[in-house]
Amino acid sequence: MPLDQIKLPALMALAAIAAFSAPARSETPIIPRDVLFGSPDRAGAQISPDGSRLAYLAPVEGVLNIWVGPVTDPKAAKAMTHLGGSGVTQYFWAQDNQHLLYLKDKDGDENHHIFSLPLAGGEAKDLTPFAGVRAQVMGVSSRHPEEILVQLNNRNPALHDVHRLNIRTGAMTLVHENPGYLGYLADEDYALRFAIAQRPEGGQEILRRGDDGTFTSWTVIPREDEFNTGPAGIDSDGTTLYMFDSRGRNTSVLTAIDLATGKETVVAEDPRADAENLMLHPTTGRLRAVSFNYDRRSWKVLDPSVAQDFDYLRTVADGEVLIGSTSVDDQRWIVAYMMDNGPVQYYLYDRPAKKATLLFTNREALEGQPLTKMHCRTIKTRDGLDMVGYLSLPLESDPDGDGIPSKPVPMILQVHGGPWYRDNWGYNPYHQWAANRGYAILAVQFRGSTGFGKAFLNASNGEWGGKMHDDLLDAVDWAVKSGIAPRDKVAIMGGSYGGYSVLWGLTNTPKTFACGVDIFGVSSLVTMLESFPAYWGPVMEIFYQRIGDPRTAEGRKFLESRSPLTYAEKIERPLLIVHGANDVRVRLAESDQLVAAMKKNRTPVTYVVYPDEGHLTFFHPQNNISCYAIAEQFLKQHLGGRAEPIGNALKGASLETREGADDIPGLREAINVAG
Repeated sequence: MPLDQIKLPALMALAAIAAFSAPARSETPIIPRDVLFGSPDRAGAQISPDGSRLAYLAPVEGVLNIWVGPVTDPKAAKAMTHLGGSGVTQYFWAQDNQHLLYLKDKDGDENHHIFSLPLAGGEAKDLTPFAGVRAQVMGVSSRHPEEILVQLNNRNPALHDVHRLNIRTGAMTLVHENPGYLGYLADEDYALRFAIAQRPEGGQEILRRGDDGTFTSWTVIPREDEFNTGPAGIDSDGTTLYMFDSRGRNTSVLTAIDLATGKETVVAEDPRADAENLMLHPTTGRLRAVSFNYDRRSWKVLDPSVAQDFDYLRTVADGEVLIGSTSVDDQRWIVAYMMDNGPVQYYLYDRPAKKATLLFTNREALEGQPLTKMHCRTIKTRDGLDMVGYLSLPLESDPDGDGIPSKPVPMILQVHGGPWYRDNWGYNPYHQWAANRGYAILAVQFRGSTGFGKAFLNASNGEWGGKMHDDLLDAVDWAVKSGIAPRDKVAIMGGSYGGYSVLWGLTNTPKTFACGVDIFGVSSLVTMLESFPAYWGPVMEIFYQRIGDPRTAEGRKFLESRSPLTYAEKIERPLLIVHGANDVRVRLAESDQLVAAMKKNRTPVTYVVYPDEGHLTFFHPQNNISCYAIAEQFLKQHLGGRAEPIGNALKGASLETREGADDIPGLREAINVAG
């Protein structure tokens, strides 16, 4: 489970060096922050089960809400919700075609409630109205259109029990009390078929439910395979189980298991990348295609009946194909195309006619903007591992588009969260923002990143602040030697684990980075591991075995040795810290305690807190805009790029600048303007 899903001294450079390092001013227009970081025009398009209507997320007074209209005329859609605050980010169609269901928490606390919205009119109904309880949707079936399968931790905060929930009345029936399992797999009739348990010695165990309702051991997943192996789905007749499986090999393959005979068949594999996403038939649940993603996503078609569909869809637009949703009769699909230098394009695909019709793009204001390409690169670690990197450059620095600047430019090393997560190719607002402001930006998939096989992932065990950080240093060395960036003009920026990397870099390699931007970052591995939510209890052994164990004196000592807080006095480069007050994964205390240590050491720091945000992702658009308005002034100050003036970017945002408002040019004035 990733932390994200389970994100000073004023050392002024000499004027001559700054002038040499800074990107040449060009005619490339500034892309406004609200275009990059504001709410999309439309996003998350989903077709109704009967294929007649289209739902999507779009702003109402700047906040994302659910809109519904005819599938052939999205402009005729009307807003079905009018929520303020963080709006709606997760929703799906009920199988009765008459309701939409959405999940909502309170200001990022991750205690999601499930709401049922009747399309005929009326208020949305809170189906899980329990304070401090986290609801998870586990199953949706066309065989039971008025019910869904959910998990709730209302009995025991550490464990999620399984319930059947009526979406019209809110009536709830307990299906199974969780004795300590990580999760379950149910069939189309909502019968529990399998459970997954964590083994104390490491690894996991899949248990199969018998006719008497008891779960017994079915197969064991060794510790080295636990991130790459597990159930992927079950077909509608309940006879075939699909599994991702890395046992006996490096990358995760897709297998099909006959549950009557136990016969297992490998149906798709890639020696470089793990099997990723499945496309199943909407009624039979039979396997149709599977995707793999090394540096770019590709689909392997397994069902001949959709081979012509994929052949055609690959010709529609020059981007990665994403199958969003399908009608129950399989005649209409919503297909999205991910570009690297343009907005996401949503199409309605008519299967019988073999025709795709553009519905909309997710951000019309991006069309015609000076967007840059994202280049895939392979970078070697010092011990011989291959890391996939995604590099974006300022347009003016790379006129021939080959991914090599005409001369080195300042660079941001962007570190993803997780750390058991990964970056992907495609449109990325942070890459476009950085490149437009005059910086190269490099996102590298260091050891521990997912999707590249178990050997690469397991190479991160015990390596927070160790070889995982060496990988980042190797990426910087590669960029310098490749003529991408000057060594003295590299910033490090990231959230969650990425924020930890920022702090570790500034404390343990204090002269490597010109400055750092830490978003929701970890300062102490001990306090992080001791403050996770109660419902993470079943997976805590994974953290103890892969990061370190604070329950033992030896483990605690090791964790302290890998915690940036231990070395706070070594920070000498400028640091900007951003955190959400309601973060339940990396608590606000992580930033509070580091800032307190820096103040004790009389080390300047700028510290910004958002009281209505949780972990890593800003759900309030104005908060997101304000964060990057501050960050780009900070980066301009220390890297020499360019920035859009803060202006009124802080207006409507909830931020509290708790330290260092005067250390970033224009920030104090913007705070005063915002009131």
